[in-house]
Amino acid sequence: MGIELAVAALAGIGAGIFTGLVPGIHVNLVSVLLITLSSSLLGFASPLALATFIISLGITHTFLDAIPSIFLGAPDADMVMGVLPGHRLLLEGKGFEAVKLTTVGSFLSLLGTLAVVPLLIPVFPYLHSLIEPYLAYLLILVVAFMVWKEKQTRKIVWAILVFFLSGVLGIVTLGWPNLNQPLFPLLSGLFGISALVLSLQQKVKIPPQSISETIIVDKVSQTKAIGAAMLSGGLAGLLRGLGSAQAAILAMEMVPGLNMFAFLILVGGINTVNFAVSLVTLYTLGKARNGAVVAVLELLKSISAQQLIIFLATALFAGSIATLLTLFIAKKFAVWMQKINYQGLCLAVIAFIT
Repeated sequence: MGIELAVAALAGIGAGIFTGLVPGIHVNLVSVLLITLSSSLLGFASPLALATFIISLGITHTFLDAIPSIFLGAPDADMVMGVLPGHRLLLEGKGFEAVKLTTVGSFLSLLGTLAVVPLLIPVFPYLHSLIEPYLAYLLILVVAFMVWKEKQTRKIVWAILVFFLSGVLGIVTLGWPNLNQPLFPLLSGLFGISALVLSLQQKVKIPPQSISETIIVDKVSQTKAIGAAMLSGGLAGLLRGLGSAQAAILAMEMVPGLNMFAFLILVGGINTVNFAVSLVTLYTLGKARNGAVVAVLELLKSISAQQLIIFLATALFAGSIATLLTLFIAKKFAVWMQKINYQGLCLAVIAFIT
């Protein structure tokens, strides 16, 4: 069993590299695809091994997805808030340092989250019972705050329109009769082809990149960013309907005045914390908060304390390896990116998803 889980974790890291680096291939997409193939895969691996694969994949993805978001301008839903400051550094020839900041945020936030898991386990059921009756009103307040932040009337109208259209899309897709895997086509469009089509329209000339070490973030700003990432990412992992992008907006209100560098640490941390905390939510409440954890729940139906420990150990293992891999690949990307036919890559991925 131990060897099987180790192999599954390593395979998940490999798959996380693929999903993290290839624009449009989201971890949720792969997880849902794995569920559709699970009847065949269970002949070769146990449900726990497949779940371990998904956890390792998901954690690794939260580290590696910063590379295409910053270097190629193709963010997924979790990294969209970090694109603008990341691109600003990219245009200064400091794309590697931008990726390094998100990686630092991801790893330190993961360590902090794993350290407080024993405290979260007894607290989450209490928090959930306290918040659940008012969750709809809380989410309405979050949405209203996000719309209000747009300031301009035209943008506010568009934000309201997009909000209601997304609700209609969810009702139609999830309520479609005889559609066994509604998330697969839904995520293919939302996290896949749409981001690629948008990124195809961006034709920015990228200057030569340097592998420099010039950016230093003071300890106070680092601590604020990591703390805000753990708190807001934890809320996203606990509350349904709250994603990483919304958590980043809330975090900015918690710690106003963060500079661009600390903000990248914050965004990197939120994504990883969100995924890690969703495992605690699955254990304590039996509820899934993202597509990957939905796949784990489908495989195992529920998780025991021993399985939670295995998953958290897998998260730490995958996060440690992903930290080194992200920095190594980002250095290579800084050299290779000017040789990549990005439009051809996007078109090839669109064809693959279709």
